[in-house]
Amino acid sequence: MTGRIRVVAIESKYPQNLGYMARAMKNFGVTDLILVNPRCKYKEGQAIKYAKHARELLEKAKVAKSLTAASKGFVIGTTGIWKKADNNFYNIANLSALRNKPAWKRSKDITIVLGRDDTGLTTEEIRECDALVFIGANDDYPVLNISHALAILLYEFTLLDYAKKYSFAEQFYADDKYQKRLIMLFDKFVKENKSVRDKKAVAGAFRRVLKRAAPTKMEINAICIALSRSNRK
Repeated sequence: MTGRIRVVAIESKYPQNLGYMARAMKNFGVTDLILVNPRCKYKEGQAIKYAKHARELLEKAKVAKSLTAASKGFVIGTTGIWKKADNNFYNIANLSALRNKPAWKRSKDITIVLGRDDTGLTTEEIRECDALVFIGANDDYPVLNISHALAILLYEFTLLDYAKKYSFAEQFYADDKYQKRLIMLFDKFVKENKSVRDKKAVAGAFRRVLKRAAPTKMEINAICIALSRSNRK
């Protein structure tokens, strides 16, 4: 996915935002940046300062004169004020639902269009997009900073790319084999504890809590040691 995503920024005004956008892109392995009529210096000063180790993305960024010239594949516009786009005319979706759309799945290339720092996308630019996406946020302040919004979008769009890489975390959690060992020890503890009257109910409650908790192997081992020692006593 990362290789087929391009980011298009329309008439960027603040160099700091461009710097942060470049950082977000590099964080998620996206390197194709196109600036449509930028209103600030993007190869020097504040932009480079805030880009940190992603400065090469700004230095290699392409410049286009229009959104049409910069776009490729399935074009996704972004907005913080989604109500300004009439649902009857535009393919608008919450970010979490966008990936379920058939057109998204079929597209070979994806273009994320970011509007102006101060005024966003125009109605004409929205009409050029194949879909319009918004990120649900607090009603008191629903408009995200453009670089923050980009980071969230890229995280969502590259999620599957990195899922396998970080799947190692699953091995920390206890499987049924681990959990059965703990259940066996707890059942024995309950059976031998005279103060527990309804032993079946207590054992059942423990099983249900254990299933909801999703404990790690280390947590299971720690509890097993405690119960083993208690049972011996």
